[in-house]
Amino acid sequence: SMDYSKPILDGHLVRRYKRFLADVEVDGELHTVHCANSGSMAGLLEEGYPVRISGPHGGKRKLPYTLEQIRIRRPDGHECWIGVNTSIPNRLVEEIAVAGLLPGFEDCVNVRREVKLGDHSRIDIKLSFADSQDAWVEVKNCTMVQADVTDKASVNMGSIATVPDAVTTRGLKHLNVLMERVHAGERAAVVFTVQRDDADRFAPARAFDPAYAERFYEVMEAGVVMIPIVANVGKSGILLNGDTLPVLER
Repeated sequence: SMDYSKPILDGHLVRRYKRFLADVEVDGELHTVHCANSGSMAGLLEEGYPVRISGPHGGKRKLPYTLEQIRIRRPDGHECWIGVNTSIPNRLVEEIAVAGLLPGFEDCVNVRREVKLGDHSRIDIKLSFADSQDAWVEVKNCTMVQADVTDKASVNMGSIATVPDAVTTRGLKHLNVLMERVHAGERAAVVFTVQRDDADRFAPARAFDPAYAERFYEVMEAGVVMIPIVANVGKSGILLNGDTLPVLER
């Protein structure tokens, strides 16, 4: 579980802009806050949606507050809090790996973060084992649910958690790097932390990035393990409860 280190303030979203900025209204006062999410945040950005921000954070930060969660309202009326801070999943996954709770990799003996691989890649997590090959693990945040992976307009409908919400050349590169590890006789996985409560299956978001979706299934067939894992998003923090979602077939 990841408890917030700073107080949480409740507010409302005014707008998100320049990718890493959001204007949030708290008690009638406007704050410009840091938005640690490089995606499109499709389906999350309605003006007036309730939000939670953390802070003030110290140090040399220009923006003392960080956008943590947004509460969306689906067309069917269901409301849910969604964790949008993409720096949190790495810590969560590291924690469950250390605790021996990462599905399929329970017997790891050592966990390292941000490990360099080759000349230009850093992989989020490297796991070592007493009697099996190393495993390389990439972590992705999932904030989107769709009824139909081929239809962008189906966001916040249905129950398929999907990634990515924008074209990701970086994500595609990571899939290729992980596939190389599998071909080299090592193990590899992608953990998708699904930071919302309305999904029961997982799939790549074909409508948002067809190349990523295609590659996703190719590397999965080659042996890269896909682990969509549900996060409970609460006011005091985020908890991975160990529930995994099945991956839809191609």
